[in-house]
Amino acid sequence: MNKTPTHSHRELELLDALRQLGGSARSAELARVLNVSEETVRRTIKALAKAGALERVHGGAFLPDTQAGLSFFSRMTQYPDEKRAIAKSTAEHIQDGMTLFMDVGSTTAFVSEELRARHNMTVVTNSIGVAQTLVNHNNNRVHFLGGEMQGNERGTFGFVTESQIRRFVFDMAILSADALSHKRGVLFTNAIEATLAIVAAENADQKVFVIDHHKFDTTAPHCGPDMRQVDALFTDATPNKRLRAACKDWGVAIHVAGQTEDTNDDE
Repeated sequence: MNKTPTHSHRELELLDALRQLGGSARSAELARVLNVSEETVRRTIKALAKAGALERVHGGAFLPDTQAGLSFFSRMTQYPDEKRAIAKSTAEHIQDGMTLFMDVGSTTAFVSEELRARHNMTVVTNSIGVAQTLVNHNNNRVHFLGGEMQGNERGTFGFVTESQIRRFVFDMAILSADALSHKRGVLFTNAIEATLAIVAAENADQKVFVIDHHKFDTTAPHCGPDMRQVDALFTDATPNKRLRAACKDWGVAIHVAGQTEDTNDDE
């Protein structure tokens, strides 16, 4: 007779939390949901992975019946030091009480971690991870947008999402992109992400992109917001001469993590 696998109460709670978070999550997110230490989460994940109940990856886990973890964790584990530096630089320009839009980008997720030091913010997001990081913390108010869930991005997109964005006014929209071209500006792999970025930018007083230098002078098929509407680029390395010249022409301030001044000149 086949035996049905049995799990401890803690293991069942973690599996339920993963389902609530869209099928995948980082250990830090799970620790906050379960109100336990990250070490406890890691031990529980290890036991569940051994039993075949989930897939264990660096920094978190995802359920085997969803592909959500594949894309999400592959992006989260790419260049984490660079993204963390960008996040710290971006957070320095965000004050308590601001109203923000934050998208599902992996660098944006690092920004949300840095913003846990801020108070009384209103955060609007289509990202499960961003919402979970900032909700019920330091008197923040978090609005998670409706719409069609895209599991591989752990977020919502589409007509409903865009309609709800238009009901807000943001002090700042913090956006990510898949590529940055000196000819075309910010570019996206998916049309729905490009459209969402355009809508969010239209409703924001300040529009900023958080992009690591590995995306410089690369390409993708879909255009994002008009770069002449973008206020700033936060990155981890000084762009090349062509990108610096383009940003200067667009009026985009360049903030390089670890540098005290904007980098917009052609020298």
